[in-house]
Amino acid sequence: MTAPVLALHGGAGVLATRSYEAEITHLTTLAKRSRKELLAGKSALDTVVDAVADLEASGLYVAGKGSSPNVDGRYELDAAVMDGLSRQAGAVSALTGFLSPIRAARAVMEQTPHVLLVGRGAEAFCDKAGLMKVENPDRYYTPAADPDPRPFPTGTVGAVALDCAGRLAAATSTGGTLNKVWGRVGDTAIIGSGTWADERVAVSCTGQGEFFMRANAAADVSSRVRYAGHNLAAGVQGALEDVARLGGEGGLIAVDALGEVTARFNSPGMKRAIAHADGAIEVAAG
Repeated sequence: MTAPVLALHGGAGVLATRSYEAEITHLTTLAKRSRKELLAGKSALDTVVDAVADLEASGLYVAGKGSSPNVDGRYELDAAVMDGLSRQAGAVSALTGFLSPIRAARAVMEQTPHVLLVGRGAEAFCDKAGLMKVENPDRYYTPAADPDPRPFPTGTVGAVALDCAGRLAAATSTGGTLNKVWGRVGDTAIIGSGTWADERVAVSCTGQGEFFMRANAAADVSSRVRYAGHNLAAGVQGALEDVARLGGEGGLIAVDALGEVTARFNSPGMKRAIAHADGAIEVAAG
């Protein structure tokens, strides 16, 4: 039996003047619970989807309930999930009106032959699938974003896991970059850019999505492990350095089939939690 590991993130970028005690407490509780569930035999796929749904519902991060509207006042959310063993994947983008984008992404993966549904088509599918709706967006959403001096403020949540059967999975969800234009799609929903899982690694990214898309950052980690022989930490660092070379900032969480787990970033902090194989829980924001 494989010793399970997992990592969570609540988005790259923290402010030095703000306390993240609530986020740290939430990530700690969620990491402990998720590890306990993995030890009880829960699959990596179920674990990452449930963890990200919890992060969405908390209202503490720029995803799900904590999302901010775009420049036209619309809440357009993105999410993606990928199962490493089968490489099945599902994603939604520019989704409005539904409580859990990550559960919508999983429904796309399991109930359609497609990978990505967007906009009104995604909404029609979610409605037909019976997913829970946001009845009053102006009352439901409580934007978690702080005033941010960065020219490209960001926010995302994600989870990666290795389960007792040696299976890997990754899930990511976001409200998108702040003040985005109507219809903008970032890296989260693009399989390979913001979310990736295969037989080697599972990766979830956060940060300035356009740069992660141009670097195909999440899948690049696996390529570095497979073709260059890098270990997980070196693969993640190399992918992040490529993002930085293009001018972008953010971070990645990743696990591999050997039970290694890492979280790296070049932004001013990243809210994150890691549950190691030996049971140690590591949680930080800066």
